[in-house]
Amino acid sequence: MLPYSLVASILHRLEPEQAHGIAIAALKLGLIGQDRRADDPVLATKVWGLAFRNPIGLAAGFDKDGEVFDRMLGLGFGFVEPGSVTPKPQPGNPQPRLFRLTEDGAVINRFGFNSCGLEPFVARLKQRSGKGIVGANLGKNKATEDAASDYIKGIEAISPYADYLVCNVSSPNTPGLRGLQARGPIEELLARVMEARQRWAPDPNRPPPLLAKVGPDLTEEQVSDIAEVVLASGIDGLIVGNTTVTRPPGLQSRFREESGGLSGRPLFDHANTCLTAMYRYTRGRLPIVGCGGVVTGADAYTKIRAGASLVQLYSALVYHGPELVRTIKSELAALLKADGFSSVADAVGIDQRQHTT
Repeated sequence: MLPYSLVASILHRLEPEQAHGIAIAALKLGLIGQDRRADDPVLATKVWGLAFRNPIGLAAGFDKDGEVFDRMLGLGFGFVEPGSVTPKPQPGNPQPRLFRLTEDGAVINRFGFNSCGLEPFVARLKQRSGKGIVGANLGKNKATEDAASDYIKGIEAISPYADYLVCNVSSPNTPGLRGLQARGPIEELLARVMEARQRWAPDPNRPPPLLAKVGPDLTEEQVSDIAEVVLASGIDGLIVGNTTVTRPPGLQSRFREESGGLSGRPLFDHANTCLTAMYRYTRGRLPIVGCGGVVTGADAYTKIRAGASLVQLYSALVYHGPELVRTIKSELAALLKADGFSSVADAVGIDQRQHTT
């Protein structure tokens, strides 16, 4: 296999969306090597009754149409999350809509839920190997006014084939979507999707875990409201967070003022502030997936200590390639052992738990 530094030098000469398409095609053709090395046992963890071989997952957005989830599991991820998928196919926003901020280790996108739609997405999920944990990230069509109805369609179609489901209510690129994070709308939304999850579960006694993905740009009051609502709703977990519409000071790239959601290294501290607050307000009573700015094993460990049961990444792959997954896992295992933890679960929220004891 060619070293990623050489592959990246070629791909980064192309438009970002074109390069991404080539990467997906290469994965489908089996041109990107798989990692069959066993994970360190300290990384194994159980969340929602699901056994994860490690807590490092692929965030939504990379495999929007569910084309390469088995291949990405083969790179060593503990779980992958294809999507966001919308009920009907839609093209998303006009191109260009993806920008590399190379100097900053960041990405800005304004895709707008470009999606193949549920029918081909579900057809691919039906063909999954069955090995590894595969979630599904659900979105809404741009023209749909009743957002809950679109999430319910996704739940109905995908429940038999995914290990967990996510309602994405925080993408900044679909008009009005982030408004669903306000107390009233999210309360109504969660009530409806929870009822649909139960109704369409293949096994009513073991419905697929249902999560909501919220953004990092929440105020303290919004975090408090969401925490209260999600605990009352019975939802199984949260993903914190999505991309940010803020622009942290110090960005160097000429693309820093492009509209859209910023992800990658500059998002790390901002996302962690929201994660820490959400864990505090939920009192550690439901699992949180920490997402945003993860580049190293130390980054993943920071999120876990702040309250994340699982961790996701995506943008760092653009700059560091698939070998990054192995590196992060190795570094994380070493950090857990150095601090005397025998499992990931023992470290979850430890920084906050220590402050309250």
